[in-house]
Amino acid sequence: MAKIYSFQKRGKNMLTVEAKSSVSTIDNVAKAFLSFDSMTHKKLQKLCYYAYAWHLTLYKQPLFEEKFQAWIHGPVAPTLYKQYKEYGWKEIPKLEDVESDALHGSPNEILTMVFNSYGHLDGDELEYLTHTESPWLEARKGLEPDSISQNELDDTTIINYYTEVFENGQND
Repeated sequence: MAKIYSFQKRGKNMLTVEAKSSVSTIDNVAKAFLSFDSMTHKKLQKLCYYAYAWHLTLYKQPLFEEKFQAWIHGPVAPTLYKQYKEYGWKEIPKLEDVESDALHGSPNEILTMVFNSYGHLDGDELEYLTHTESPWLEARKGLEPDSISQNELDDTTIINYYTEVFENGQND
């Protein structure tokens, strides 16, 4: 299981730190993650989801406008799916020369923390992890495991769940 180990800033609980980052786009966040390493589309989706969830939880504002839906294999942003679906199960190559404007506005600190916390897991492990968490489970409530869904994950549920995860993690 992934744990967020480094979500503290200068000894302060980041839940009290005001957001200083502007809203980014999911495309910029995906490019930032792909500048760290090559990865499957599934892993990229889940890392973008965790970046969204942790940013929303810690800063009380969304990282980008796109919402995640409770698909069979975990949270998926449809716009990101359309952009990278051609890769299927193959790895998307690492981006060596990410243009500075692609990362402009991206809160790189939180993306680095998310990658350091979850980046060692593959797409299947991240899928499993999201399947144990209440935001995805709540959005799929009443659905069969193989049912197609466009139900969006609720921001309030995301904040409540990851706040609890964060607070429990600080007590380890």
